[in-house]
Amino acid sequence: MESKVMPEGIAITRKTARMHMEAGIALVIINNPPVNTLNLQFVRDLTEIIGALEKMEALRCVVLTSAHEKIFIAGYDINEFVSWDKEKAIRDTRLGQELLLKIEHLSKPVICAISGATFGGGLELALACDLRVISANAKVGLPETGLGIIPGWGGTQRLPRLVGPSIAKKLILTAATISAEEAYRIGLAEEYCETGKCLETAMDLARVISKRAPLAVSAVKGCVNTAMESSLLDGMAYENHVIGELCDSKDKEEGVQAFLEKRHALFQNR
Repeated sequence: MESKVMPEGIAITRKTARMHMEAGIALVIINNPPVNTLNLQFVRDLTEIIGALEKMEALRCVVLTSAHEKIFIAGYDINEFVSWDKEKAIRDTRLGQELLLKIEHLSKPVICAISGATFGGGLELALACDLRVISANAKVGLPETGLGIIPGWGGTQRLPRLVGPSIAKKLILTAATISAEEAYRIGLAEEYCETGKCLETAMDLARVISKRAPLAVSAVKGCVNTAMESSLLDGMAYENHVIGELCDSKDKEEGVQAFLEKRHALFQNR
């Protein structure tokens, strides 16, 4: 894997995406002109970047954005889609599902900055992130039923978990395009901002998270993901195990001591 350490931080560049990390925040920029369509090359590129991020001990938070303010991701490349038969559709969509599962289960939080047109797999990618910041100029939707298929990267599973089954069914069944305001109203995004402020807002949120104890932040993500995938009793048992592990950490000692001494904690991810 081509990567290099530069004076200002760590950088990885691929054909459809690039990453730069500084002060513990990794900025991942999607750039697949002209409209950031998704394809197998993008899946390979982003899979590689996410895999590299998981190995970086200094990582505290990830911000996912587009190089183009008017388009986040326009959807899957229709030129690849037209060649799908049953076997190829299953194989290719599984690769997309696996990529989004890697993002969902990355040990650190991922914030998606949604600006401009965000359709199909682009919205599914945003749904796999932990938090979403949406710009006033954004338009989002899952148009797959108009093409004779369904969202295939987990959209039918994650959207109802986020906005409820009835709203999710309406959006997917009608292939509706909704505004940023509507997306924020129904709970599809956690932050709403004016046009041109999306990345800034997402980075501000990442900086706040990055100041928290990294072991605890990772634990929160794991616990909430477990809550969505297991029973209440199983989730509480996992939570109980995690808090025991955290209370045996150096960061817990530092956090408590800093609070008592009325100073900022200096967490070391230990």
